[in-house]
Amino acid sequence: MTAYVIIDIKVTDPELYAQYRELAPDIVRAFGGKYLARGGKTEVFEGNVSPNRTVVLQFDSMERAREWLDSDAYREARKMRHKSTVTRMFVVEGI
Repeated sequence: MTAYVIIDIKVTDPELYAQYRELAPDIVRAFGGKYLARGGKTEVFEGNVSPNRTVVLQFDSMERAREWLDSDAYREARKMRHKSTVTRMFVVEGI
């Protein structure tokens, strides 16, 4: 079943994050993922939330999303993201 990775990113080191943004898309694609949203306009409809940069990824399954996140291919990029952002990330299974 399709899975969606929802990511809220507060960038703390723009230069390092720019390097991460160059690496990440090819790795996402290598695991069958694709970007559905990547930092576009965000509007809060309800609730007390202040989203920063929102990214939405689609994978074929939750397992495939986990394989991407834990992969050797993504390891260095993930470290770059951790050093350059404050991130909240979760995955939700589609219907």
